[in-house]
Amino acid sequence: MGAAIVLGGCSGNNAGQPPAAGGGQSMAAQPGASQPVQSSEADWKPVADALGRSGQLASANTVYRVSFPRRDLSVASQGVPVKAGLALGSYAAFARYGNGTTMAMGDLVVTEEELPKVTDALQQNGIAQTAVHKHLLEHTPPVWWTHFDAEGADPGAIARGLKAALDTTDTPPAAPAAPPGPIDLGTAAIDTALGAKGTNDGGIYKFTFARNGGVSMHGMALPPAMGVTTALNFQPTGGGKAAINGDFAMTADEVQKVIQALRAGGIDIVELHNHAFDDDPRLFYMHFWANDDAAKLAQALHTAVAAQNVAPAS
Repeated sequence: MGAAIVLGGCSGNNAGQPPAAGGGQSMAAQPGASQPVQSSEADWKPVADALGRSGQLASANTVYRVSFPRRDLSVASQGVPVKAGLALGSYAAFARYGNGTTMAMGDLVVTEEELPKVTDALQQNGIAQTAVHKHLLEHTPPVWWTHFDAEGADPGAIARGLKAALDTTDTPPAAPAAPPGPIDLGTAAIDTALGAKGTNDGGIYKFTFARNGGVSMHGMALPPAMGVTTALNFQPTGGGKAAINGDFAMTADEVQKVIQALRAGGIDIVELHNHAFDDDPRLFYMHFWANDDAAKLAQALHTAVAAQNVAPAS
């Protein structure tokens, strides 16, 4: 067996939330929560070797985040071809703590045929599944998202278990990052509406908002790059329009306000669920979808973000 199974875990970052989340951002420490320690890329070499690809340090060098974009999948939702960076980005995030424990959390994008094999591989390697759900409405072919969580003293063992699950899928090998190129959107208007500066991640315009006061689990503080954030993604669809998808990380008292703000702006609700079993505060995650004028959608998203206790993370 690899890492010990634990009941918990979350990733608020769907669909390729950028490593910039918390790059230099320090979240407010929760009283009594063990804080993650800073690390270097060399510290994570066993993870990179096991996974066959390197990651990036984020959240003030406390998180090592590895991406597995499903570039092999040709998925369309409501007639829109979905790029990997919008909603098809598997990832794993690792953090070390002073007691020698490594926590790993993430989200795997899998086809319906792959899901049972991924489930079996995760379970056989001591990696807990904490959610299985959809991030998109009608889409072809059918795709599922499964969140996972593991803790242990050996991050390489956790990574080897994760690799065993990835090997049951057609997830492509790592590829050199291509220059993102220009984004066919009025990004200045989007930035103004959201009160933050977006990031061009492979042609997808992205925003990340971290929760004020921080998030913890099992007594350990979770940096934003672990995936406990609100992530907003814009994919240009021509003529100033964008398909938007992402994830709101909300406390219970915020959920209805966010739903009302999104619906008032013509944005569809896809899923409402938990990603973890015992996070603090208890977080509910909501995925959304629309394809419309990007600036108009940004205004609606701003109203929804303003209903949360969050701040820009990048």
